[in-house]
Amino acid sequence: MTQPQTTPYGSWKSPISTDLIVADSVSLGQTALDGDDVYWVEQRPADGGRNVIVRYTPDGKATDVNPPPFNARTRVHEYGGGTYMVSDGAVYFSNYSDQRLYRQDPGEEPHPITREAEMRYADAIMDRQRNRLICVREDHTVEGREAVNTLVGLSPDGGEDNVGRVLVSGNDFYSSPRLSPDGTKLAWLTWNHPNMPWDGTQLWVGQIEPDGSIGKSEQVAGMSVAGVGEAVFQPEWSPDGTLYFVSDRTGWWNLYRLRDGKTEPLHEMEAEFGRPQWVFGLSTYGFDAAGRLICSYIQQSVGRLAAIDTSTRSFQPIEFPYPNISSLRVGDRRAVLVAGSPIEAWSVVQLDLASGQTQVLKHASDVQVNPGYISVPEAIDFPTENGLTAHGFFYAPKNRDYVAPDGEKPPVLVISHGGPTGSTSTTLSLSTHYWTSRGIAVLDVNYGGSTGYGTAYRRRLNGQWGVVDVDDCGNGARYLIQRGEVDPDRLAIRGGSAGGYTTLCALTFRDLFKAGASYYGISDLEVFAGDTHKFESRYLDSLVGPYPDRQDLYRDRSAIHYTDQLSCPIIFFQGLEDKVVPPNQAEIMVEALRAKKLPVAYLAFEGEQHGFRKANTIKRTLEAELYFYSRIFGFQPADKIEPVEIENET
Repeated sequence: MTQPQTTPYGSWKSPISTDLIVADSVSLGQTALDGDDVYWVEQRPADGGRNVIVRYTPDGKATDVNPPPFNARTRVHEYGGGTYMVSDGAVYFSNYSDQRLYRQDPGEEPHPITREAEMRYADAIMDRQRNRLICVREDHTVEGREAVNTLVGLSPDGGEDNVGRVLVSGNDFYSSPRLSPDGTKLAWLTWNHPNMPWDGTQLWVGQIEPDGSIGKSEQVAGMSVAGVGEAVFQPEWSPDGTLYFVSDRTGWWNLYRLRDGKTEPLHEMEAEFGRPQWVFGLSTYGFDAAGRLICSYIQQSVGRLAAIDTSTRSFQPIEFPYPNISSLRVGDRRAVLVAGSPIEAWSVVQLDLASGQTQVLKHASDVQVNPGYISVPEAIDFPTENGLTAHGFFYAPKNRDYVAPDGEKPPVLVISHGGPTGSTSTTLSLSTHYWTSRGIAVLDVNYGGSTGYGTAYRRRLNGQWGVVDVDDCGNGARYLIQRGEVDPDRLAIRGGSAGGYTTLCALTFRDLFKAGASYYGISDLEVFAGDTHKFESRYLDSLVGPYPDRQDLYRDRSAIHYTDQLSCPIIFFQGLEDKVVPPNQAEIMVEALRAKKLPVAYLAFEGEQHGFRKANTIKRTLEAELYFYSRIFGFQPADKIEPVEIENET
């Protein structure tokens, strides 16, 4: 092996190109089991971001279910999830372009089962006794009125007027309809403005009458009428008819069950068995048999699996080689889930529960990269404001072919994740190593408000968005400076959506960072509060304060009102069809920077919504961001990159 070349940070040549990042790569999610078959959804950048349901059969064959141009994606809550369900080989899915539900039987073309109307559907289950689907419906038929969410029953065979019979209504939001094994009871979650589902939900159970309607109903867990917060997640009936669910009533999302009218914990521990319900269809546990539950949980930022004997409540960890886990489904003696690790991208993995053997059914990417170009993350805990501790993952620059000149410290890119109620993952992401393999360090921050560290940590952001997250990102960078890991004069911050808001606040209200990149980020909280979709329309009540009562806070924490404090360059990326963060959020900020004569770049993309899905967009944004930093921080990229117009560049 040749000796590494001595080359400045940022100028290292890397085999991790943008072509490699998008080449045959997909996003994986929404697993399902139907008999011996396994299903999942692939979002394919090379196919314009189309979502394709894939069926995997015991003979090892994977086949696409929905043919082009069908795109399996629902817009309920805009973020979707719970896009499809399978029953005896028949697949029911929401099609993105018209939001109608379609049925597809093996060997046949999809055909619509709901009529054309401003209706959206998600989170469906099959009610076999009554030959119907039960699902969430979001009604947009009345212009100028907030969408109406209900639980409805639908014919699985279709019909001219098949828009659904309303079963449960009256609240702002519904999710997770679950039918008892004997078909006599329906459980569901519901919540109202201003709560988000991780703030407080109610778990209800209703009796199903002979005519299929919901009769006597009662709340069995969750948020009280007085407004005391308890976030319930994923109700499920066991094969013997016991109702299980996840609740954060102790300060951690733990498993519970309802027996003889009383709630009892299954296994209390300082770990998270739940997730923030940004999308429908999330699952962290299931039943192998009436007496055994298989679950996933997060403890100290590491994902794990366990089996719980439901009769004795004994807890048995399961050895599993992946520390990041999602979309867990459990069937007879097997579990299927989406899993990843710092050295392996997300994959659909099947676990034999008897032998412990794992089988990868699908890799998100088949690209193989030499470990010499992969930076293994270091979990760091660092001091932040008010004597508290925050968390993150540090990726040092790594490229086996290069070293930096003596005494040089690398630039660092601080990443603020979206949500903001969410978290970052250590699963192998070539987009992260795009930076580290070129000599740019990365700090991925799980700031206060992130999930995976208990309810108290998640609630740190309540009333403090634009403060706590910004402080934690800055203090993470300072921690690395104090350790001598990075160059204090070459600090950049980037983020998408809510992470873009944190980025803009950090660049406006703090003097630490020297450049930044905002991906569809929020610049004016007042505009966002009045110009977003129903699901998030009251989100800021908890993150900032009720509007307009606390209009002062909305203005004080909006970068657009304080552009006089900006003194560093910013690049903006925006989808022109974004309904979550409309383009005017970026455009207002760009105009302000232009007026101040600060270096600014703005790239807008036709056909992109909230979160970029197309291969060409992903390629262009990564390369443009690298080009931008190279101009600001004064290094020469090894790549040939299409230049970006940087206004007011000196």
